[in-house]
Amino acid sequence: MAEKVEKKEGVLETVKTVVYALLIAGVFRTLFFQPFWIPSGSMKDTLLIGDFLFVNKMAYGYSQYSCPFSICTFIDGRWFGDEPERGDVVVFRHPVAGTDFIKRLVGLPGDRIQVRDGILYINGEPAPQEPAGNFVETFERQGPAGNLPQCANAGVPLGGECIKPRAIETLPNGTSHNVLDIRQTRLDDTPVFDVPEGHFFFMGDNRDNSTDSRVSQNALGVGFVPFENLIGRADRVMFSSAGRSMLFFWTWRADRFFEKIV
Repeated sequence: MAEKVEKKEGVLETVKTVVYALLIAGVFRTLFFQPFWIPSGSMKDTLLIGDFLFVNKMAYGYSQYSCPFSICTFIDGRWFGDEPERGDVVVFRHPVAGTDFIKRLVGLPGDRIQVRDGILYINGEPAPQEPAGNFVETFERQGPAGNLPQCANAGVPLGGECIKPRAIETLPNGTSHNVLDIRQTRLDDTPVFDVPEGHFFFMGDNRDNSTDSRVSQNALGVGFVPFENLIGRADRVMFSSAGRSMLFFWTWRADRFFEKIV
């Protein structure tokens, strides 16, 4: 009889341990950091398909979108909110689609944003670009979705070198980052966007392969993103895998582990 009681107590302790672990993980995910996998190539070469990172929720405070599945509907607006800085790489909730996006913040409230001949203009001044060689990757299917990369050198065979010219772009606050160019597209020349108060303007670093604020939400783009939709800042790549699954250890990119995002 004593043996049965001990077994029951052992099972109860195990269940309690699992429940406590889940509660701690839930609090950690809700208040501090949220895991995020990079599903597309819109932020190359800053972020690659298969990069895994934790999003710092404390950077901008908390809104209803900071909680898993947007369950914190009791939060009105934003609590403890610090505004993001130009150049931050941010995860945000799409204002219409409800999915999570990751892009670079280039436009603050009150800014006038325009792209002319592929050059970003902020309040009438260009963000200068300095050529920085080419970004070269293998033309092969990437990530779980198996998408093929877009290349500036058209007609690349599978296994060949996919090339995109790279430049270092410097924003008005002095922050610099890489941007890629594939071809001339309609998004290389845009009208002037006046960023409303309480909203932000985002672009992908892979400029010709990014769904971002240059296209309105009505046209299936991102448009202006409200402050409350910001989830957090991406600071560092924790893990990276080039394969269809993270279990394919032979596709791990060890050189990207713990790499700082700039």
